[in-house]
Amino acid sequence: MKKSAVWHPNTQMSEWSHFDKITKAKGVWLIDSNGHKMIDGVASMWCNVWGHSNKEMINAIKKQIGYTQHTPMFNLTHEPAEQLGKKLIGMSPAMYKVFFSDNGSSAMEIAIKIALQYWKNINEPRKNKIAGLANGYHGDTFGSMSIGYIPQFFKKFKTQLFPTIQFPTPNQYHMPTKFRDIEHYQQHILDKIEKTFLMQSSEIAAFVMESGAQLAGGVTIFPNGFQQKIQKLCKKHNVLFILDEIATGFGRLGAMTQYTQQKSMPDIVAYGKMLTGGYITLAATLTTKAIYNTFLGKFEDYVHLFHGHTYTANPIASAAALKNLELYKKNGLIRQIQKTSKIFDEYKTIISQMPTVGDIRHKGMVMGIELVSDKKKKTSVQYQKSINKIFFEHGKKNGIYLRTLGNIVMLVPPLAISQNELHMLITRTIKTIRDVEQKVSIT
Repeated sequence: MKKSAVWHPNTQMSEWSHFDKITKAKGVWLIDSNGHKMIDGVASMWCNVWGHSNKEMINAIKKQIGYTQHTPMFNLTHEPAEQLGKKLIGMSPAMYKVFFSDNGSSAMEIAIKIALQYWKNINEPRKNKIAGLANGYHGDTFGSMSIGYIPQFFKKFKTQLFPTIQFPTPNQYHMPTKFRDIEHYQQHILDKIEKTFLMQSSEIAAFVMESGAQLAGGVTIFPNGFQQKIQKLCKKHNVLFILDEIATGFGRLGAMTQYTQQKSMPDIVAYGKMLTGGYITLAATLTTKAIYNTFLGKFEDYVHLFHGHTYTANPIASAAALKNLELYKKNGLIRQIQKTSKIFDEYKTIISQMPTVGDIRHKGMVMGIELVSDKKKKTSVQYQKSINKIFFEHGKKNGIYLRTLGNIVMLVPPLAISQNELHMLITRTIKTIRDVEQKVSIT
């Protein structure tokens, strides 16, 4: 086999002699060059909505290619961007303006730049600190690594990151033993946040968190009311509230805009991943009128936002996003998700009884299965090879594509997956875990 020149993301390349080449994809199925079929169990990194090769999505992209392929947004505009901006504002209560970018990390970088400059624009430059939740994830660029610092991923860059204020995340499975229940632990965290706000509100510019749940940090579903209470604390203490819905919005957790479900209006919110149905890259950062207005003035005041991407609001991506949003409404996708996602609950008991399964966390169309070597001690399972490679290999044999996050097996299927296909994905995942338990020794 000819040696590849490609360096793959988040991969220990020395473990892999080759990578299967996907040559075709249809619906929820990925098909490699040998004709082997796998269910796309991670929605092509959490972004696919309709499955692959959806004709309506493809036709929308083809149609736009016939008009313009890329035109700049510097001093110019185009109709797909204008229409998409209006659509996003229309579905996002309290939001007023949209700043487009290329990917989720960039969308969060923009959110932080807007927040920090906002305080400078209104002559409060001391408010320059960012607060957030430990184990949150907001991307892989330096600003997003700083606000979403996960040691397992980013510790090698720690000295280059800007400091942030981090608070514990209310994970019931990993709750410190001194707390009697998750409500007690949640209140402890909220009290800690408010105490910090009281002491440093003149310095804290914004509080940043994923909306509804932490996904890359281990599928931690927030307790009911937790996010809303943080939003109220931010409003009370004059701290901007920034939500990351890049992975959790657009129906992944069961609502189009997760912050409306959580009853927690942000000052800034970021979208990405499923914005285009998973067909082409695009992201967006939205903010309120009050914030946007502070960036208006004379040119020589230099209060405008100094940020821009070559492919900002690319017409093809914008057209894809417009068709995607149209299909959400046409197919009643959110109602479909709320119905289909109940299938996960049918398997919780059988999965929880497996020897290496310590905890199961599920909401909407995502499930995290935490693997442990000792259920009482909750010790993470470890193998001689990386867990990711082991589960990829065994999952492939069972006809599913899986990618783990540490010791957590994640199921994040295309949102429009059929009920039969979801049953198939879950049962094959159960078989894969059993195969690994039987055939792979724990170190």
